[in-house]
Amino acid sequence: MEEKVNLLEWIERIRDSDKIVVVEGKEDRAALRRLGIVKVVQLNKRPLYKVVESLIEKGKEVIILTDLDKKGKQLYGKLNHDLCRFGIKVDNRFRNFLFRYTNLRQIEGLDSYIGRLKD
Repeated sequence: MEEKVNLLEWIERIRDSDKIVVVEGKEDRAALRRLGIVKVVQLNKRPLYKVVESLIEKGKEVIILTDLDKKGKQLYGKLNHDLCRFGIKVDNRFRNFLFRYTNLRQIEGLDSYIGRLKD
C-alpha cells in the first residue's frame, strides 16, 4: 500500500510540474499519458544530439525516464551528461525512487505496475 501511495504522489508531482519527461519510445510515452503525464519527449532512435538540442531550446528542467536496464542506463548517462553540460537541470529523484523501491525496469509498464499494487 505504501509503495502505491508513494508512486501515485510522484506521478501527481510530475503531472503538476513544468518538467519535461524524456522516454525511449512510444510505449513508454503511452504509459505516461495513461497516468496523465503529457509533457513527454520520446527518443525514438533519433540521434541524441537532436534530442538534446530540442530540450535546450525549451530550456526547462528535465526528468529522464529511460528504462532501468543496461541500455537505458547508458542512454541516461549520455543524456544527463549532455544536458547538464548545456545548463539544463536534470531531476533524477523519480528515477532513483523507481530503481530503489520498485521492481519496475521498463517504463512502458509503469501504469500496469501501479494497477497491480495492492490497495
